Amino acid sequence: MDRLNISPTKSNLIQTKNSLNLAQEGYELLDQKRNVLIREMMDRIDEAKEIQSEINEYFYEAYQALQIVDITMGIQTVEEIATGIDFIEDIKISSYSVMGVEIPEVEPISEEIEPRYSFFRTNLALDRAFKNFKRVVSLITRLAEIETSVYRLATSIKRTQKRANALDNILIPRYRNTVKFIEDTLEEKEREDFFRIKMLKEKRINK
Repeated sequence: MDRLNISPTKSNLIQTKNSLNLAQEGYELLDQKRNVLIREMMDRIDEAKEIQSEINEYFYEAYQALQIVDITMGIQTVEEIATGIDFIEDIKISSYSVMGVEIPEVEPISEEIEPRYSFFRTNLALDRAFKNFKRVVSLITRLAEIETSVYRLATSIKRTQKRANALDNILIPRYRNTVKFIEDTLEEKEREDFFRIKMLKEKRINK
C-alpha cells in the first residue's frame, strides 16, 4: 500500500487531510479545465472542416474562371496582370487566452474587390477568378489560425490530462492511504491506552 513515510501523529493527520483536500480540489479544477479545452478544440475542428470545404469550393470556381480567362485573354496577358497583384499586404495577428492557452487571432483580410489591374483587355471572368482567389486566401489565413489553435489546445489538454492522472492515480490515493494508516494507528493506540488505564484501575481496586 503506497503511502507517505511520516509519523502517525494527530498533527500529521491534520496536515495530510488538508493536503488530500487540496489535491482533490486541484484534480477537479484540472478536470474542468480539460473539459473546457476539449470543447474549444472540438468546436475549432468542426469549423476547420467547414472552412476546408469552402476552400475547395472557391478554388474550383476560381480555376474554372481562370480557364476561361486564359482562353479569352491569353495566358501571357494573364501572367502579366498576375505579377502586379498582391493578395495580401500585412497580416495582423493578436492573441487571447482560453484557460491559460494563448490562442492566435488573425485580423480578417478584406475581400472587397479593389482596382488592382487595368480594365483594358480584361473581362468579367478575370474579376470572378480574382474574387474567388482572394476569398481562398482569406479562408486559408483563418484555417491556419484554427490549426495553430487546435495544436496549442491539444498540447495543453495533454499536459492537463497528465497532471490530472498524476493526482488521481498517484497523489490522492497516497494521501488517502496515509490518512487511513494514521487514523488506524491512532485508533489502535487509543484502544491500547484505554485497556492499559482500565487494567491499572482494576489493580488499584483489587489491592
